Amino acid sequence: MTNNSIEDMGRASESEKPNWRDYLGFSKDHKVIGVQYMVTTFIFFLFGGLLAMIIRGELVTPESSLVNRSLYNGLFTLHGTVMIFLWIIPFMAGLANYLVPLMIGARDMAFPLLNAIAFWIIPPAGILLLSSFLLPGGPAQAGWWSYPPISLQNLSDKLVNGQFIWILSVILLGISSILGGINFITTIVWMRAPGMTFFRMPIFVWTVLSAQMLQLFCLPSLTGALILLFFDLSFGTNFFKSSQNGDPIIYQHLFWFYSHPAVYVMALPAFGIFSEILPAFSRNPLFGYRSVAIASFGIAIVSTFVWVHHMFTSATPDWMRILFMLSSMLVAIPTGVKVFAWTATVWNGRLHLLTPMLFALGGVVMFIFGGVTGVMLSSVPFDIHVNNTYFVVGHFHYVVHNTITMAIFAAIYFWFPKITGKMYAEGWGKVHFLLTFIGANLTFFPMHALGLQGMLRRVSSYDPRYQGWNVIVSVGAFLLGMATLPFIANMIGSLLLGSKASDNPWHATGLEWKTSSPPPKENFDEIPVVNEPPYHYNDRSEPTPEAVIQE
Repeated sequence: MTNNSIEDMGRASESEKPNWRDYLGFSKDHKVIGVQYMVTTFIFFLFGGLLAMIIRGELVTPESSLVNRSLYNGLFTLHGTVMIFLWIIPFMAGLANYLVPLMIGARDMAFPLLNAIAFWIIPPAGILLLSSFLLPGGPAQAGWWSYPPISLQNLSDKLVNGQFIWILSVILLGISSILGGINFITTIVWMRAPGMTFFRMPIFVWTVLSAQMLQLFCLPSLTGALILLFFDLSFGTNFFKSSQNGDPIIYQHLFWFYSHPAVYVMALPAFGIFSEILPAFSRNPLFGYRSVAIASFGIAIVSTFVWVHHMFTSATPDWMRILFMLSSMLVAIPTGVKVFAWTATVWNGRLHLLTPMLFALGGVVMFIFGGVTGVMLSSVPFDIHVNNTYFVVGHFHYVVHNTITMAIFAAIYFWFPKITGKMYAEGWGKVHFLLTFIGANLTFFPMHALGLQGMLRRVSSYDPRYQGWNVIVSVGAFLLGMATLPFIANMIGSLLLGSKASDNPWHATGLEWKTSSPPPKENFDEIPVVNEPPYHYNDRSEPTPEAVIQE
């Protein structure tokens, strides 16, 4: 990507490198903020995973025997909310915070103070959300979508109740995302290094730009809907109360106008991660770079016209069903471009199956399956048949966990040496991948069979004929939870005792690999000049990725 004059840029002295105390306080350094995002959201991920394991413990038997139904409703409501709004979306923002300025040759984000504020909204919002378990009436029980009229049923008859806390927390998290979106777009558009044209940007930067444009365009719809819901719940207005001439269907439109594009706010950076890792570990340039970059914008544009496919059973007119069925199927074209490019990239490549590559390949394979079931659900007759069943749950988790969370783990392993200056233990990384891949498929694949057989989602008791598949799903869920343990041990152990990483252990080509590990405060001694396209893995005699394996 760059000439040889920048190979030795950014060699940080020990005094310039971040101190562990920096990560515990208010910092305007994008790298510190990025790590704060990632560590904080991972802690929330552990909470969300614990809630999921309790849910699956309840569903081992057909009878509702582990928790009462009211608590069960609260568990699946907060599980979904935490995993989306406190894990995937903010983690991707944290990863982008760390990498985007490095990838485009900038010193920092455009608005460092705004960047810090956007992060520091998240911990209190998350703690506030989880504290709703301590309320007399318990947490919100209307699901992460909070449809009225269920979300307007204040069973505790108190102003401060679980749904009140849920709305307030999600609004705060939305404000954080909007602040981040402004910052990312400004940084990418105006702060690229000399020679870094749009078509010399890494695909990860393209996907972040596309995702953040979606945030700014669509998120105000959800924020407005939640404000109106808040007034209905707490102050007696009638925006969504059907008994008072309100319209609950309007809430669904406002909610899904953001919350379906939100899937791509999460998925687009995951696609960017795959596009960084697959070329590096196959030693091939990314096939069809320009097509992949343009497809990122294509996904963002088309995804704003598909939200009604969540409402095919909500008294939606037939003309609208047909229109949004076609637009939903159209998303398969730009996503198919990306899958074809990834396949062509690894074709005839010199594959190095280290941990980041394994997670990337696993994520791509499971995304293909999730994409196929997504096209199935975009068809009106099939969607009506499996509506509100576990088929939808299985499809959704193949995207948000089996694709996006796998991509997150791939990214952590890939950029861990750059962020920490240490190498992780490769053997334990592969153990983590194996347990995660097996556990993920055991958990979410049988859900499709349950859905086709008619098992409804969001129930704590069910017909005994569904128990066999549910036992398999629960075993997979427990295995998936246990898979996190070697990851945590690997990260902490490697951070404390790992061998020193070279500045570019993978011999990758991005600008972030041209500076020290970890980078100095200013990222580069001099702003680099970019004069080559990205992913120029053309010399088959060049060094290949290396990893220090610790026993």
